[in-house]
Amino acid sequence: MTILQDKDRAAVQEAFAGLAQPVHLVLVTSAESGEYSEVAHALLDEVTALHEHLSLEVLDLVAEAERAAALGVDKAPTVVFLAGTERTDHGIRFAGLPSGYEFATLVEAIRLLGGASEAALQPATTAFLERLSAPMRLQVFVTPTCPYCPRAVVLAYRLALASPQVSAEGIEVSEFPELGDRYAVMGVPKTVIDELVHIEGAAPESVLLQKLREALVGESS
Repeated sequence: MTILQDKDRAAVQEAFAGLAQPVHLVLVTSAESGEYSEVAHALLDEVTALHEHLSLEVLDLVAEAERAAALGVDKAPTVVFLAGTERTDHGIRFAGLPSGYEFATLVEAIRLLGGASEAALQPATTAFLERLSAPMRLQVFVTPTCPYCPRAVVLAYRLALASPQVSAEGIEVSEFPELGDRYAVMGVPKTVIDELVHIEGAAPESVLLQKLREALVGESS
């Protein structure tokens, strides 16, 4: 099964040209997720073959449940991104098949963790993250046909990369409809912060920061 066309492969290789450190991908699969896991495996095989700094490990959600649980993964397929020679876990995940527009999210996540993309945040956001003393979880619901979704997911990834307290997960909602129902996802992108604060649409960084503050106040009240 070949996923990438030659022109796509060349474009991805160019995007990976600035990778300065290893990025290790862990793909958690399951028989239940069927074709989604199979295609994700084939896709990541092709992507990780495009640069010497990239590597791939594949786990089964059921057969290797302990390892999956240690990574905080409870659904498949899920991609876990680990950075550097020590495979540092910054809490960055993508649940579902990163296809369509979400392929750009996959590429940009690798670029961020590999040091090929600028992860700078606004000073106010950086100051907020430096003061953050408790874990904060961001879930960004997306679909492959949404052109605005990668921006929302990547912004969440940048926050997670900047703070050990933040974890960020992109979720392809059509593959996990039960989560879409739980969080009343009527449109995408939709960001859920600590299950308390919901953001509709691809909010700019300043709006996301305001919502992060709201979530923090909600948890302390």
